[in-house]
Amino acid sequence: MIKFTTAAICIFLSLQLYAQKKAPAPNFEGYLFAYFEGSGDKTKQEQLRFGVSANAVNWFALNNNEPIIPSAQISQTGGIRDPHILRGEGGKDFYMTATDMFVHKNGWDSNPGIVMLHSNDLINWKHSIIDVAKAYPKTFGQVKWVWAPQTIYDPKAKKYLVYFTVRFKGDDKLDFYSAYATKDFSGFEREPQLMFRAKYGAIDGDIIYKDGTYHFFYKGNTKDKDGKEIKNGIQKATGESLQGPWLEDEKYLDAYSDKRVVVEGSSVFKLNNSDEYILMYDLYTNLRYEFQRSKDLYNFTQKPESFTKNFNPRHGSVIGITKEEARRLNAKWGGVPGSLLQPQSLSDRYRFTSTGNPVITHHYTADPAALVKGDTLWLFAGHDSTGGQKNYKMKDWLVYSTTDLKNWTEYPVPLKIKDFSWAKSGDAYAGHVTERNGKYYWYISTNWSGIGVAVADRPEGPYKDALGKPLLTNKDCFASTHSWACIDPAIFSDDDGQAWIFWGNRHCYYAKLKDNMIELDGPVKQLTFEGFDFTEAPWVHKRNGKYYLSYATGFPEKIAYATADKIEGPYEYKGILNEIAGNSNTNHQAIIEFKGQPYFIYHNGGIQTDGGSYSRSICIDSLNYNTDGTLKRVVMTTEGVQPVREKN
Repeated sequence: MIKFTTAAICIFLSLQLYAQKKAPAPNFEGYLFAYFEGSGDKTKQEQLRFGVSANAVNWFALNNNEPIIPSAQISQTGGIRDPHILRGEGGKDFYMTATDMFVHKNGWDSNPGIVMLHSNDLINWKHSIIDVAKAYPKTFGQVKWVWAPQTIYDPKAKKYLVYFTVRFKGDDKLDFYSAYATKDFSGFEREPQLMFRAKYGAIDGDIIYKDGTYHFFYKGNTKDKDGKEIKNGIQKATGESLQGPWLEDEKYLDAYSDKRVVVEGSSVFKLNNSDEYILMYDLYTNLRYEFQRSKDLYNFTQKPESFTKNFNPRHGSVIGITKEEARRLNAKWGGVPGSLLQPQSLSDRYRFTSTGNPVITHHYTADPAALVKGDTLWLFAGHDSTGGQKNYKMKDWLVYSTTDLKNWTEYPVPLKIKDFSWAKSGDAYAGHVTERNGKYYWYISTNWSGIGVAVADRPEGPYKDALGKPLLTNKDCFASTHSWACIDPAIFSDDDGQAWIFWGNRHCYYAKLKDNMIELDGPVKQLTFEGFDFTEAPWVHKRNGKYYLSYATGFPEKIAYATADKIEGPYEYKGILNEIAGNSNTNHQAIIEFKGQPYFIYHNGGIQTDGGSYSRSICIDSLNYNTDGTLKRVVMTTEGVQPVREKN
């Protein structure tokens, strides 16, 4: 029989309690890339920038690729290069180091040291300048280069080790030196010591730990018996301790060492929720960044892959980030891809502030529909998947709400085209949401598969197919012969409660809806009148007993409108309401009154630089009436509308 002492039991219980209270590991859903720029204005290239990716392949610059922190604020020379970013132990602190060097101004002759930065939120950074020559003149007074500093946590010492390449004046050797950082990451505990001397010298070191081994990647080279370099590329050494000894493997890991294509600035990071690692490197003479994959850090894929990016990074590094961190970065600098901001769980929300038009800049949104419920405006949007498209790529719909047209809430994706099993086209085209009897009905179009309807208990969804089949198909579009005639549904509920549905392309159709909102109540009719040059996007609203039909006309599309005394007409053409919406062939509107003010909601191709006819963005501007009830031409603005408040 085993007996336990009271002390042993207490220790055991304490360990159990600690295990229960230990914070869960962060859920990394994206990636942050710290880099300096390789193109554009040379006076601004050597400055710290950030990029973000959801998949570590497609990258987007933050802050429009402008510096995150100007080098003049953090460096001695006025420039920084080779930024390395590290998430600290515990996951809440972040450390960066960079070469203190401004080559454009001072050339390659020498640099004095490094820059060290520390943050607990990725937004606000404290910095220190370490002039190695001045701090340690006896050993480093004749230093020529202090290059590419990086940081790694040493679990044995429980400290952060900073390592970098050093070259002294009058000496061709390129060796790695290292020193432990002070607790506040503002300097070194003591003078840096020689860490590793590669056979032929090396630069751009990057260390990663896996399965009991430290893997030390660097740009190395091979020389002939006369000391002439005959080959260079990415090599590696391994060791069981950060203090060495390091065992060099003289083989080259990158795909270009035999092709006379130069690479440098290698960096290795682990993919989120994967056992795969990425070895990336800078093809600096070609303005390309490429990578190879590995699961063991010994064997890498032979064929390189390329990043896609809207910037030209030079020597940088990558860490995983959480969705919360991605949202924080976007709130500060913008540019984070929408997939990293989009809520996933039913309880999650993403809140953001509009700064003008376009209203939403982290997604490409189109074909707006709007519904006012109490003091809240609900905005329902089509979703152009990515920027720079050559055709429509729309697979789901999005939903937002606001109480002031400035501060917005985004909800999880409420409806996808695959939620309609009959929609074989796979296209999530324009829709419209209305409320009836405590339910919300979302009428959607699917290109040639027809118009469907989904239902939900809340405006934000989730929605589900209410019929299991289309409500309308091309067979209902009796005057049309083309396949995309049955699109763009719009619902109008009259004062007597009767609901109507309008839709069409090239020909405008309408019909009554039954009170259950999922069946027609009578025949489909076609709307025609003198001057009616209808393309698509019908919308009906009512004011002072007058019915207003607005619609897209021509191509590229403008918005025109007509009025009538009865819902079925006859309508009288009144003219153009909205001109061609910049950089977009299509023009699709929603007209609502919110807190006593009419608004015109539309889309354009206004996101720089990837917006366009297939990568559109929703905007909101004021709508104004003349004294005779006609509509004034909409003035499209960059500033958008001012925040709206309830009128007293």
